[in-house]
Amino acid sequence: MGVLMQAFYWDCPRLERKEYAWWNFVATKLDALHAAGFTALWLPPASKAANVGGMSMGYDVYDYYDLGKYAQKGSVPTWFGTEDELRGLLRAVHGKGLKAYADLILNHNNGADAEEFNPITNRSWWTKFTPQSGIFSRDWTCFNPSPYQELDNVTFGNMPDLCHINPRVSTGILNHAKWLIEEIGFDGFRYDFVKGFGAWIVRAIHDRSYMRDGQSVEIFGVGECWAGDDFIDSWLDSVNRWAEHRVGAFDFPLRYRLKDLCDSYGFSLRRLADGGVLVKDRPFEAVTFVDNHDFAGNGSVVNDKMLAYAYILTHEGYPCVFWQDYFNYGLAEPGAPSGIERLVQLHESHAGGGTNILYVDDVLYIMERTGFGAQPGLVMVLNNGGGVLKQSVQTGFRNQLLQPLAWRGKYTLLTPPPVTTDVDGWCEVEAPSRGYVVYGP
Repeated sequence: MGVLMQAFYWDCPRLERKEYAWWNFVATKLDALHAAGFTALWLPPASKAANVGGMSMGYDVYDYYDLGKYAQKGSVPTWFGTEDELRGLLRAVHGKGLKAYADLILNHNNGADAEEFNPITNRSWWTKFTPQSGIFSRDWTCFNPSPYQELDNVTFGNMPDLCHINPRVSTGILNHAKWLIEEIGFDGFRYDFVKGFGAWIVRAIHDRSYMRDGQSVEIFGVGECWAGDDFIDSWLDSVNRWAEHRVGAFDFPLRYRLKDLCDSYGFSLRRLADGGVLVKDRPFEAVTFVDNHDFAGNGSVVNDKMLAYAYILTHEGYPCVFWQDYFNYGLAEPGAPSGIERLVQLHESHAGGGTNILYVDDVLYIMERTGFGAQPGLVMVLNNGGGVLKQSVQTGFRNQLLQPLAWRGKYTLLTPPPVTTDVDGWCEVEAPSRGYVVYGP
């Protein structure tokens, strides 16, 4: 499926000193991202935010059709730039053969222009939205509770909660999604806080046909369903049952398991072979990740993070790399065998086909990708113990030389030796302490 880059992190315009210029800054990184093998970018919310108390990351959306074009909410540009700059970035993304996904906020709004009396609650609330774009204005009937009785009691903070079964709201959302695809140039969506609204609205977006520049556009979608495996399964079923265009979900259960791998002493690698994660149970709908903007200062992975990246970039699923890890924390390591860049390259060149677990115990985990098409497959060895660990395994490679293509250890970066499989596929592979080796033909 490729490799996705989350092309932002929390407060990135301020921390990078790129306030009102993030779109242009991302554009300067496209050559490097394309060369590394990334295939798509997930961009931050593009619509004008309420900006209560200062410029915000956009999750408090006010005017869906203001992408940095109108003088409202403190500025003409969003915190990331102007609409023209966003369009320029998307053209550059497509010029590299990449895709771009918009972060879509459909559960809640903020920054209303006036209070209105709601006769259902018998109180006034900030629900009158008259954006300067003049498109998709809202009043109190567009928010829960409204005359349209939606079974939705999940709210996001204290922000007005959109009532999706109001035809004005559902029509506004569907038209907005169509505009972002056909007019602005996005290729799909990351859906924020999907627990807060009915899955049918996501299905409706994906059941629609889209055209851009006379060509059909097949969009991608992934939901932020921050929950356990059973809940995510239920959400995916409700979106994808009978749907022609299926939607994925972030694999939060796997992410917490990978955090334990990196940060918890004594983590048993047998847990990496267990079910209860999307990448095992429904890999074609799993978007795997290690960290994202929501974990900033609140439960992010602290130690040996490359162990987690070695896992998601060799296994099935659609891996998502975090911008801050790649660029700010120095884990890309361009040109080296020990960084994310090399693993992204191997994901694209080698990591095809199904997954076979060749060996697992508490401290050693060995898996194989069987290969598909031009991707020949690989063997990944993960060591959670002390010292170099070796193990004989039977692979699907017969009479082949397997070179170490990527590797990393907590205490060494010495190059592991290549191995040769026999006529039955047997060979002895190894990995350094708290490290990994990826072998391939």
